[in-house]
Amino acid sequence: MVPDKARLAGVRLLVFDFDGVFTDNSVYVFEDGREAVRCSRGDGMGVARLREHGLEMLILSTEENAVVSARAKKLKLEYFHGVWNKLDQLKRILEEKNVSLDQVAYVGNDINDAECLRSVGVPIVVADAYDEVRQLGAYITKATGGNGAVREICDMFYNARLGGDGGV
Repeated sequence: MVPDKARLAGVRLLVFDFDGVFTDNSVYVFEDGREAVRCSRGDGMGVARLREHGLEMLILSTEENAVVSARAKKLKLEYFHGVWNKLDQLKRILEEKNVSLDQVAYVGNDINDAECLRSVGVPIVVADAYDEVRQLGAYITKATGGNGAVREICDMFYNARLGGDGGV
């Protein structure tokens, strides 16, 4: 079930995990040790459209791979990666931005997201989230990570802010 529009409209910061949210949680490992992931281009369009309408977004990831920064830069998103205690880092970010936890929507998929999901105003999980984490979502996407989940979430916020229904 989609959170009510008033709850979504109160969100000042949308925070995304990376692996399993922007990606399908798979990694391609090349012979030389380089890694690659697959992301949905449609997610990028959703991020761009939502940014144009004033919602601040960022990526908060445990992953240390440069693929996180490369994708974040392409999407023009602020990012923090190599973060082992996500809730502590989130609290530092919020203090700098003068935003409270109840004004945050957090999108996750695995146990390293659980503390953040329990702490924010709008916890969101992707359809294929780990079972233990799935139950923490106020909203569970129809799409799986890496397959349009980010776009679905962006469209949900876009429509809540502009009064449309967007099919979600």
